[in-house]
Amino acid sequence: MASKLQTHPEESLDPQNWEELRALGHQMLDDMLDQMQSFDDSPVWKPLLDEAKAAMKQPLPLTGQGEAQTYEEFKQHVLPNPMGNGHPRFWGWVMGNGTAYGMLADMLASGLNPNMGGGDTISNYVEDQVIDWCKQMFGLPKDYSGLLVSGGSMANLVGLTVARNVMAGYDLRKEGVAIGDKPMVMYASSQTHSSNPKAVELLGLGTDALRVIPVDNQYSMDIRALEAAIAEDKANGLHPVCVVGNAATTNTATFDDLSALADICQQEGLWFHVDGAFGALVAISDELKPIVAGMEHADSLAFDLHKWGYLPFEVAGVLVRDLDELAATFASTPDYLTHMPRGLASGKSAWYGELGVQLTRGFRALKVWMSFKAHGIDKLARLIEQNVAQARYLKSLVEAHPQLEMTAPVPLNIVCFRYIADGLDDETLSKLNKELLMRLHESGVALPSYTTLNDNFSLRASITNHRSRYTDFDILVDKVVELGDEILKNEEIPS
Repeated sequence: MASKLQTHPEESLDPQNWEELRALGHQMLDDMLDQMQSFDDSPVWKPLLDEAKAAMKQPLPLTGQGEAQTYEEFKQHVLPNPMGNGHPRFWGWVMGNGTAYGMLADMLASGLNPNMGGGDTISNYVEDQVIDWCKQMFGLPKDYSGLLVSGGSMANLVGLTVARNVMAGYDLRKEGVAIGDKPMVMYASSQTHSSNPKAVELLGLGTDALRVIPVDNQYSMDIRALEAAIAEDKANGLHPVCVVGNAATTNTATFDDLSALADICQQEGLWFHVDGAFGALVAISDELKPIVAGMEHADSLAFDLHKWGYLPFEVAGVLVRDLDELAATFASTPDYLTHMPRGLASGKSAWYGELGVQLTRGFRALKVWMSFKAHGIDKLARLIEQNVAQARYLKSLVEAHPQLEMTAPVPLNIVCFRYIADGLDDETLSKLNKELLMRLHESGVALPSYTTLNDNFSLRASITNHRSRYTDFDILVDKVVELGDEILKNEEIPS
C-alpha cells in the first residue's frame, strides 16, 4: 500500500526504454573503437576551437535533455579533441596510452560499481590477486602488503606516510608531528618527482625537511653526498627517517644505485622508499631486471600500471613490507565499519579502506586482472623491451644528424635532445627549441614534452607507448629539423 505521504510519482535514473539505451551503448562502443583504430590517421593533438571551449561554459542544466542528445554533444565537442596520448607518436611526460580491452574492463568495473572499501565481495579478492601478482612481478616477498591507488603521487604519499609514522618513535597519529623532540628529515635526489616534496609538505614536515641530494653526471644520486647529509643532520640533533630512491627519474629515466641506498638505510636505521612510478616495471623483463637490483629491499615501493603497464588511467599501487605498519598508519574502524563474522561485512580479503587514504575507491583492479590474464606478463615485458630499443634507435638518429644534439644519457626509455645551429649560444638555442616544441605540438605530427638540463631547454621523448613504431621516430626527427630550419630561415627566434 502506497504511503499516504507520497505526493509525487517515484522516479529512477534507469532508462525508460532499455532497448534504446542498449542501442546507444553499442553506438558509443563502436565510436570509441573506431577512434582508437584510426589514431594513425589523425593529428596527435590539435588546438581547441573556441566553439568547443564555449560548449563547456553553459549554465547548470536543471532539466535533462536526454541521453541521446547529450551523447551527440559529446561527439561534437569532446570526442574530436582527445589529449592525444593514445596516438603512436605521443611521447610526452610519462604517460601510458591505454588499450581497447582495458577500456572495456573499465566499463565492466563501472557496471559492477563496488566501493572497494572491504567486505566479502569478489571485487576485493580480485584486488588481492592483483596485489599478489605485483609482489611476484617486483620480486618482493609474499608478506608485503599494499593496495591500488590513483597514481604515483598517491602511492608515494602512502609510502612516505607509513615511513613517517613508523620512524617517528612515538604515537604520531595521536600526538601529531609537533610533539617530536627532534625534527624529522627525509632525503631524495634533485631529480626526484615533484610528488615527493609535495608529500613531505602534506605530512606536515615542511619543504625544508626534504634534503635534496645532488646527482652525478649521469643524474643518479650522489651516494657520498647522501652519507654526508645524514651524518650532518644527526650531528645537528635532527632525526633522519627516510631515503627516497628513484627507479627511473622523470627527466631522464636514470636509476639511483638502489642496492647502495638499501645498504645505507640498513646501516643508519632509515626507511627505504623506492619511487618506481614507471621504472619498477622493468623488473618483469629478464633483459632489464638487473637495473632495479636492490629494489627488493625497499620498505615501501610506489609504482604505476597506467604508464608502462599500458593500462587506461587511473591505476597505480603501493607495496609495504609490514602489513601491521601499513594498517597502523591508516586503519580507522568506527561502529558502522566493524567487521562481522558473516554476511557482506565479513570476509578474509583485506579491508582496503584500512590500508590507505580513501575508504571508497573505484574497481580499478578489474582492468589489471583482465589485462594481465588476456595479454600475459611476458608480452608486457616484450613491449617494455621494445620501447627501450626504440629509445636507442631515436638516440642513434639524433647522434647521426648534424643539426641535433643529445642533452642527456639514455639509460632506458627517455631521450632528451635539442636542435642546434652554428653561431647560436645556449640561451638563444633554448629560446629556439621552446618555439620549435610549441610548433611541433601545433603541427599534430608528434608530441614529445620538454625539460631543462644544465640550463639547456631540451625536447624530451618519453617512450612508454605500445603503438609506436620505428618509422614514427624517423618522422619525429625529420619534423624537428624541418621546424628548426624554418625558424632559423625566417629569423623567428623569440627575443
